[in-house]
Amino acid sequence: MVERKNVRIKDLQTENRPRERLSRLGAGVLSDGELLAILLSTGTSEKSSIELGNEILKELGGLNGLARADISSLMSIKGVGEAKAAQLLAAMELAIRLKRADIQPRKTVLSPQDVAEMLLPGLSKESQEVFWVVYLNRRNQMLHAEELFRGAQDRLTINIGEIFTQAVRRKAISIIIAHNHPSGDPSESPEDVNLTRAVIEAGRILDINVLDHLVIGQKTYTSIRREHPSLWLN
Repeated sequence: MVERKNVRIKDLQTENRPRERLSRLGAGVLSDGELLAILLSTGTSEKSSIELGNEILKELGGLNGLARADISSLMSIKGVGEAKAAQLLAAMELAIRLKRADIQPRKTVLSPQDVAEMLLPGLSKESQEVFWVVYLNRRNQMLHAEELFRGAQDRLTINIGEIFTQAVRRKAISIIIAHNHPSGDPSESPEDVNLTRAVIEAGRILDINVLDHLVIGQKTYTSIRREHPSLWLN
């Protein structure tokens, strides 16, 4: 049996090192492990930064797992201390914020898909349930979008009055509500359907139209209006 020898970054030819490859060819050609190696900067006495990056991905289940990791789960991986964990978490958070920056006021919403595409990158990575509201004007242009409620432990408490207080303050004619399922399964629950019914009824009283309730999963979403159109007919 041939023993495998760890390859250190400094043992690679200069042109094959991640930073040099990035400078020469662009970040798009690098593997996930190589990109993490650049963020990590150094490896350990036993592993190169590339090997450490690949081990992190393996332990956490890929980039989706990394995006949902907290500092303690990162530091549980041998070779990842507080500084390295903080660097990775900061990079993941910047990526999520960049996606959220695409949520621009006055963007016209033509379908639930438009809202799902804006929210899915951030909400699909959340380890807690998070509730968002998108506020629209008469032309279905987005006035604002915001996280209104965040779950604690395994419970998400929704204040329907607060949803419409903010809608009135922003002079919204209609809203789309959305929340995530940290399990990754976007299937609506009976509680989700009941919440949708209650929000629709409150909206009717205030003459604010609830266009849809989206349930965001790992890679896709469910439109409760599409699955339960009768809620809007009562």
